[in-house]
Amino acid sequence: MLRRTFCALIATAAISAPAFAQDVKTLNFGIISTESSSNLRSAWQPVIDDLSKVLGVPVQPFFASDYAGIIEGMRFNKVQMAWYGNLSAIEAVDRSQGEVFAHVIDKDGNPGYWSVLVTAKDGKVKSLDDVLKNGKTLSYGAGDPNSTSGTAVPGYYLWGANKIDPKSFFKNFRIANHETNLLSAMNGQVDVAITNTEALERYKVNTGKSPEDKISILWKSPLIPADPLVWRADLPAALKQKIQGFFVNYGQKGPDAAQELEKLKKLGYKGFVVSDNTQLLPIRQINLAGQRAKVESDTTLSAQAKQQKLAEIDGKLADLAEQAASVKSQQ
Repeated sequence: MLRRTFCALIATAAISAPAFAQDVKTLNFGIISTESSSNLRSAWQPVIDDLSKVLGVPVQPFFASDYAGIIEGMRFNKVQMAWYGNLSAIEAVDRSQGEVFAHVIDKDGNPGYWSVLVTAKDGKVKSLDDVLKNGKTLSYGAGDPNSTSGTAVPGYYLWGANKIDPKSFFKNFRIANHETNLLSAMNGQVDVAITNTEALERYKVNTGKSPEDKISILWKSPLIPADPLVWRADLPAALKQKIQGFFVNYGQKGPDAAQELEKLKKLGYKGFVVSDNTQLLPIRQINLAGQRAKVESDTTLSAQAKQQKLAEIDGKLADLAEQAASVKSQQ
């Protein structure tokens, strides 16, 4: 859905891909709003500055108030590459000419991260069972609708598995980024909130304190594939090669590798590895399975309409399963 902030962008979106490909004068790097833009700028700017030097082209960070703003920015060529979560990367690939070219590696070498449901350590909620039994008395900090760990994964593995619609289940429901949800739970501003292990690590890096001194983790998801980096598919091939080479070598090779690793620590990362759109397959499956569960429980649909929608979703799930099997056989 188009955001109001992009009305002017849409009205003036006359930038053509061929013209851009012929004359790259500047690049914008989109950064999804997992926390405050000031924190994100501080963490990403040193890496972006180094990227500018390698490419010989100014690279600017691009922020928006929500994930959709970065997706729409890429769609209208205001963003040429971006750091996304997997769910928002799906939107970018499907709607914004996006293409996954790398993914991050966290500081411990994990190929992914985890969604977590948290609460204040000294709060009234002591267990996940408390949440599932007492939702009508609790406030919930939800994630951005386009967030993998804030919406898609808990929506499937936590709320969907317990046949819960969090919007109607909780007394109060509010949407915020991962940092805000973590701090809100810590400070008792919400009873429970969804955040992720990357946000916990960034809190530790930024404050020097363990977040688990103040919060308890009530639920932890299965491993989520690491955050992808996405570029517009119509970037010049030579430029793509330089961009990918920069990221996969950053902090790994060259005389400045040690300094680069220090910069990556602020992001909670150890480096980057080559990836492609196939890394999105598991999240596509989770997303569709969640849609299927909603259709099954929708009492407003006629039997015929429900059967038709379920058949459409099942067809898509079958296609994804076939793609996933093909990828696995090639590994």
